[in-house]
Amino acid sequence: MKLDERLLHLKKLADEGAILRKSTVETLGKGIIELAAVISGVLGSGKKLLLAGNGGSAADASHFAGEMIVRLSAERNRQSLPAIALNTDSTILTAAANDYGFENVFSRQVEGLGQRGDMLLVISTSGNSLNLLKAVQTAKKRGLLTTGLLGSDGGKLLKAVDRSLVVPHPSTQRVQEEHIFIIHMLVELIESDLLNER
Repeated sequence: MKLDERLLHLKKLADEGAILRKSTVETLGKGIIELAAVISGVLGSGKKLLLAGNGGSAADASHFAGEMIVRLSAERNRQSLPAIALNTDSTILTAAANDYGFENVFSRQVEGLGQRGDMLLVISTSGNSLNLLKAVQTAKKRGLLTTGLLGSDGGKLLKAVDRSLVVPHPSTQRVQEEHIFIIHMLVELIESDLLNER
C-alpha cells in the first residue's frame, strides 16, 4: 500500500470514529449522565466501585480505577475515590485460574471484596465473557449493583446486569475507543457530582 493510500485509509478510519463519537453522545449521553449519578451515590454512601475486563477491556478497567484513585485532570485536585480493578493482581489471577478455572478469576474476588451496596462495573466489547458473567452472578448474590460497559449487541451481559451502556458497533477497536471516551466522561461527571459542581 502506497503512502497516499495509507493516508486515505487513516482518514477513513478517523471519519468513522468521528461519526461514532457523535452517535455515542446522542444515543448514550443521557445514560452516561444517569450512570455517573448512580456511581456518585454509591461512592457518596461510603461504598466502592469494582471493575473488571479482559484484554483491552482489562486495560480500560485499570484506566478507570486509576482515574478514580488519582484524578482525571490536574485542573481538579480532589480526594481519592474508592475503585479496584480486579484484573490487575497477577498473583490472585493466576492462583484463582489455577485452582478454580479462568471463568472464576473475577467472581472469586467479588466474593472476597464485594459488599452490599458496592457496584461491579464490567467492561466487554462482546458482552459474552464467561468470567464477567460469573462475576455479575456473584455480585448480585452479595447485593452489589451491576453495570456493563458493552459493545456490539450487548451479548449475554446485557440481560445479566442491572444497567448498561452499549456501543452498538461490530468493530472491537471502535468500541474500545468509545469505551475510553465514556470512562473519561463518567469520571468527569462523578467528580463534578461529588464536588457539588452541577
